[in-house]
Amino acid sequence: MKAIIVDDERLARNELKRLLENFPHIEVIGEAANTDEVSEMLETHQPDVLFLDIQMPGKTGFEWLETWEGFLPEVIFTTAFDAYALKAFEVNALDYLLKPIDLSRLSESIQKLEKQVQAQTRAIESPSHKLGAQDQIFVKDGEKCWFVRLDRVRLCESMGNYVRLFFDDQKPLVLKSLNAMEDRLDPKVFFRANRKHIINLNYIDKIEPWFSGGLQVTLMGKGEKIEISRRQSIRFKELLSL
Repeated sequence: MKAIIVDDERLARNELKRLLENFPHIEVIGEAANTDEVSEMLETHQPDVLFLDIQMPGKTGFEWLETWEGFLPEVIFTTAFDAYALKAFEVNALDYLLKPIDLSRLSESIQKLEKQVQAQTRAIESPSHKLGAQDQIFVKDGEKCWFVRLDRVRLCESMGNYVRLFFDDQKPLVLKSLNAMEDRLDPKVFFRANRKHIINLNYIDKIEPWFSGGLQVTLMGKGEKIEISRRQSIRFKELLSL
Protein backbone atom coordinates (compact mmCIF):
# COMPACT_ATOMS: atom_id res chain seq x y z
CA MET A 1 0.00 0.00 0.00
CA LYS A 2 1.22 3.47 -0.93
CA ALA A 3 1.42 6.34 1.56
CA ILE A 4 2.11 10.08 1.45
CA ILE A 5 3.14 12.08 4.53
CA VAL A 6 2.16 15.75 4.89
CA ASP A 7 3.83 17.61 7.76
CA ASP A 8 5.64 20.95 7.90
CA GLU A 9 8.24 19.55 10.34
CA ARG A 10 10.97 17.57 8.58
CA LEU A 11 11.91 15.73 11.79
CA ALA A 12 8.31 14.62 12.25
CA ARG A 13 8.19 13.30 8.68
CA ASN A 14 11.43 11.41 9.18
CA GLU A 15 10.23 9.89 12.45
CA LEU A 16 6.99 8.68 10.88
CA LYS A 17 8.90 7.20 7.93
CA ARG A 18 11.16 5.39 10.40
CA LEU A 19 8.15 3.94 12.23
CA LEU A 20 6.55 2.87 8.96
CA GLU A 21 9.61 0.79 8.16
CA ASN A 22 8.13 -1.72 10.63
CA PHE A 23 5.36 -2.34 8.07
CA PRO A 24 7.02 -3.63 4.86
CA HIS A 25 3.74 -3.56 2.94
CA ILE A 26 3.48 0.23 3.44
CA GLU A 27 5.56 2.20 0.95
CA VAL A 28 6.08 5.93 1.51
CA ILE A 29 6.02 7.27 -2.05
CA GLY A 30 6.11 10.97 -1.22
CA GLU A 31 6.12 13.67 1.40
CA ALA A 32 5.05 17.30 1.53
CA ALA A 33 5.62 20.21 3.88
CA ASN A 34 2.18 21.78 3.29
CA THR A 35 -1.18 21.14 1.64
CA ASP A 36 -0.27 23.08 -1.52
CA GLU A 37 2.45 20.55 -2.26
CA VAL A 38 0.30 17.48 -1.69
CA SER A 39 -2.54 18.30 -4.10
CA GLU A 40 -0.61 17.49 -7.29
CA MET A 41 1.00 14.45 -5.65
CA LEU A 42 -2.39 12.92 -4.91
CA GLU A 43 -3.58 13.18 -8.50
CA THR A 44 -0.31 11.77 -9.82
CA HIS A 45 0.33 8.90 -7.40
CA GLN A 46 -3.16 8.12 -5.99
CA PRO A 47 -1.92 6.58 -2.71
CA ASP A 48 -3.93 4.36 -0.39
CA VAL A 49 -3.41 6.53 2.68
CA LEU A 50 -2.51 10.12 3.54
CA PHE A 51 -0.83 10.87 6.86
CA LEU A 52 -1.94 14.47 7.34
CA ASP A 53 -0.77 16.98 9.94
CA ILE A 54 -3.35 19.55 11.08
CA GLN A 55 -1.49 22.69 12.11
CA MET A 56 0.67 23.83 9.19
CA PRO A 57 1.57 27.13 7.51
CA GLY A 58 -1.05 28.16 4.98
CA LYS A 59 -4.15 25.96 5.07
CA THR A 60 -4.63 23.60 8.00
CA GLY A 61 -5.36 19.97 7.27
CA PHE A 62 -9.06 20.59 7.93
CA GLU A 63 -9.23 23.70 5.73
CA TRP A 64 -7.60 21.83 2.87
CA LEU A 65 -10.00 18.88 3.16
CA GLU A 66 -12.99 21.24 3.05
CA THR A 67 -11.91 22.68 -0.31
CA TRP A 68 -10.15 19.72 -1.97
CA GLU A 69 -12.30 18.14 -4.70
CA GLY A 70 -9.84 15.72 -6.29
CA PHE A 71 -8.72 12.18 -5.54
CA LEU A 72 -8.73 11.49 -1.80
CA PRO A 73 -7.44 8.29 -0.15
CA GLU A 74 -7.96 7.25 3.46
CA VAL A 75 -6.82 10.01 5.83
CA ILE A 76 -4.97 9.43 9.11
CA PHE A 77 -4.39 12.68 11.00
CA THR A 78 -1.10 13.17 12.85
CA THR A 79 -0.97 16.05 15.33
CA ALA A 80 0.41 17.16 18.67
CA PHE A 81 -3.02 18.44 19.75
CA ASP A 82 -5.77 16.19 21.09
CA ALA A 83 -8.45 18.91 20.84
CA TYR A 84 -9.13 18.06 17.19
CA ALA A 85 -10.05 14.40 17.66
CA LEU A 86 -13.83 14.85 17.39
CA LYS A 87 -13.58 17.05 14.31
CA ALA A 88 -11.24 14.54 12.68
CA PHE A 89 -13.89 11.82 12.80
CA GLU A 90 -16.59 14.26 11.68
CA VAL A 91 -14.70 14.55 8.40
CA ASN A 92 -14.52 10.75 8.17
CA ALA A 93 -10.82 10.38 8.91
CA LEU A 94 -9.76 6.76 9.28
CA ASP A 95 -7.78 7.50 12.45
CA TYR A 96 -6.16 10.20 14.58
CA LEU A 97 -2.62 9.83 15.91
CA LEU A 98 -1.10 12.01 18.61
CA LYS A 99 2.57 13.00 18.41
CA PRO A 100 4.95 11.66 19.45
CA ILE A 101 3.47 8.67 17.63
CA ASP A 102 3.66 5.38 19.47
CA LEU A 103 4.51 2.30 17.39
CA SER A 104 1.72 0.18 18.89
CA ARG A 105 -0.81 2.95 18.22
CA LEU A 106 0.43 3.27 14.64
CA SER A 107 0.03 -0.49 14.28
CA GLU A 108 -3.67 -0.12 15.18
CA SER A 109 -4.08 2.47 12.44
CA ILE A 110 -2.40 0.25 9.88
CA GLN A 111 -4.73 -2.60 10.83
CA LYS A 112 -7.74 -0.31 10.26
CA LEU A 113 -6.30 0.65 6.90
CA GLU A 114 -5.79 -2.98 5.91
CA LYS A 115 -9.39 -3.86 6.81
CA GLN A 116 -10.69 -0.91 4.80
CA VAL A 117 -8.65 -1.81 1.72
CA GLN A 118 -9.68 -5.47 2.00
CA ALA A 119 -13.34 -4.46 2.17
CA GLN A 120 -12.94 -2.34 -0.96
CA THR A 121 -11.24 -5.23 -2.76
CA ARG A 122 -14.03 -7.65 -1.82
CA ALA A 123 -16.62 -5.18 -3.08
CA ILE A 124 -14.84 -4.89 -6.43
CA GLU A 125 -14.28 -8.62 -6.83
CA SER A 126 -17.78 -9.65 -5.72
CA PRO A 127 -20.42 -7.74 -7.69
CA SER A 128 -23.14 -9.42 -5.63
CA HIS A 129 -21.64 -8.12 -2.40
CA LYS A 130 -23.92 -5.57 -0.74
CA LEU A 131 -22.19 -2.30 0.03
CA GLY A 132 -22.82 -0.98 3.55
CA ALA A 133 -22.33 2.43 5.16
CA GLN A 134 -18.66 1.78 5.97
CA ASP A 135 -17.73 0.63 2.48
CA GLN A 136 -15.94 3.04 0.18
CA ILE A 137 -16.58 3.54 -3.52
CA PHE A 138 -14.60 5.16 -6.31
CA VAL A 139 -16.48 7.92 -8.12
CA LYS A 140 -15.29 9.65 -11.30
CA ASP A 141 -17.16 12.51 -12.94
CA GLY A 142 -15.24 14.20 -15.74
CA GLU A 143 -11.79 15.15 -14.46
CA LYS A 144 -12.75 14.82 -10.79
CA CYS A 145 -12.36 11.66 -8.72
CA TRP A 146 -13.37 10.76 -5.19
CA PHE A 147 -13.06 7.84 -2.80
CA VAL A 148 -16.32 8.18 -0.90
CA ARG A 149 -17.42 6.24 2.14
CA LEU A 150 -21.11 5.44 1.66
CA ASP A 151 -22.09 6.82 5.06
CA ARG A 152 -21.45 10.24 3.46
CA VAL A 153 -23.94 9.63 0.63
CA ARG A 154 -27.35 10.91 1.68
CA LEU A 155 -29.22 10.61 -1.64
CA CYS A 156 -29.08 8.87 -5.03
CA GLU A 157 -31.16 10.40 -7.83
CA SER A 158 -31.91 8.82 -11.20
CA MET A 159 -30.94 10.93 -14.21
CA GLY A 160 -31.79 8.67 -17.15
CA ASN A 161 -28.88 6.27 -17.63
CA TYR A 162 -26.98 8.03 -14.84
CA VAL A 163 -27.31 8.36 -11.07
CA ARG A 164 -26.46 11.59 -9.27
CA LEU A 165 -24.85 11.01 -5.87
CA PHE A 166 -25.33 13.64 -3.16
CA PHE A 167 -22.59 13.82 -0.52
CA ASP A 168 -21.17 16.83 1.32
CA ASP A 169 -21.39 19.65 -1.26
CA GLN A 170 -20.77 17.32 -4.22
CA LYS A 171 -23.24 15.99 -6.82
CA PRO A 172 -21.27 13.85 -9.29
CA LEU A 173 -22.93 11.71 -11.96
CA VAL A 174 -22.26 7.96 -12.18
CA LEU A 175 -22.96 5.92 -15.33
CA LYS A 176 -25.27 3.39 -13.68
CA SER A 177 -29.01 2.89 -13.45
CA LEU A 178 -30.82 3.43 -10.17
CA ASN A 179 -31.95 -0.22 -10.23
CA ALA A 180 -28.34 -1.39 -10.54
CA MET A 181 -27.36 0.95 -7.72
CA GLU A 182 -30.15 -0.41 -5.53
CA ASP A 183 -28.93 -3.99 -6.13
CA ARG A 184 -25.49 -3.09 -4.74
CA LEU A 185 -26.57 -1.12 -1.66
CA ASP A 186 -27.46 -2.49 1.77
CA PRO A 187 -31.28 -2.18 2.06
CA LYS A 188 -30.97 -1.67 5.82
CA VAL A 189 -29.26 1.65 5.13
CA PHE A 190 -30.36 2.69 1.63
CA PHE A 191 -34.10 2.76 0.93
CA ARG A 192 -35.79 3.03 -2.48
CA ALA A 193 -38.17 5.91 -1.82
CA ASN A 194 -39.71 6.13 -5.29
CA ARG A 195 -38.95 5.60 -8.97
CA LYS A 196 -36.23 8.29 -8.96
CA HIS A 197 -34.67 8.28 -5.49
CA ILE A 198 -32.78 6.14 -2.99
CA ILE A 199 -32.28 7.73 0.42
CA ASN A 200 -29.82 7.01 3.22
CA LEU A 201 -32.05 6.27 6.21
CA ASN A 202 -29.45 7.71 8.58
CA TYR A 203 -29.93 11.16 7.04
CA ILE A 204 -33.68 11.45 7.64
CA ASP A 205 -34.38 14.59 9.66
CA LYS A 206 -38.17 14.86 9.41
CA ILE A 207 -41.09 12.73 8.17
CA GLU A 208 -44.48 14.16 7.16
CA PRO A 209 -47.71 12.67 5.77
CA TRP A 210 -48.02 13.35 2.04
CA PHE A 211 -50.55 13.00 -0.75
CA SER A 212 -52.39 9.74 -1.48
CA GLY A 213 -51.10 7.97 1.62
CA GLY A 214 -47.45 8.65 0.89
CA LEU A 215 -44.80 10.33 3.02
CA GLN A 216 -42.34 13.15 2.58
CA VAL A 217 -38.94 13.06 4.26
CA THR A 218 -36.52 15.93 4.75
CA LEU A 219 -32.85 14.99 4.72
CA MET A 220 -30.14 16.38 6.96
CA GLY A 221 -27.40 18.35 5.25
CA LYS A 222 -28.94 20.35 2.42
CA GLY A 223 -32.56 19.73 3.41
CA GLU A 224 -33.66 17.86 0.29
CA LYS A 225 -37.35 16.89 0.42
CA ILE A 226 -38.06 13.45 -1.03
CA GLU A 227 -41.46 11.86 -1.53
CA ILE A 228 -41.92 8.24 -0.51
CA SER A 229 -44.58 6.70 -2.72
CA ARG A 230 -47.68 5.17 -1.15
CA ARG A 231 -46.50 1.65 -1.97
CA GLN A 232 -43.02 2.27 -0.60
CA SER A 233 -44.45 4.01 2.47
CA ILE A 234 -45.89 0.67 3.57
CA ARG A 235 -42.44 -0.95 3.29
CA PHE A 236 -40.85 2.07 4.96
CA LYS A 237 -43.14 1.80 8.00
CA GLU A 238 -42.60 -1.96 8.24
CA LEU A 239 -38.83 -1.52 8.03
CA LEU A 240 -38.65 1.10 10.76
CA SER A 241 -41.33 -0.22 13.11
CA LEU A 242 -40.69 -2.26 16.25
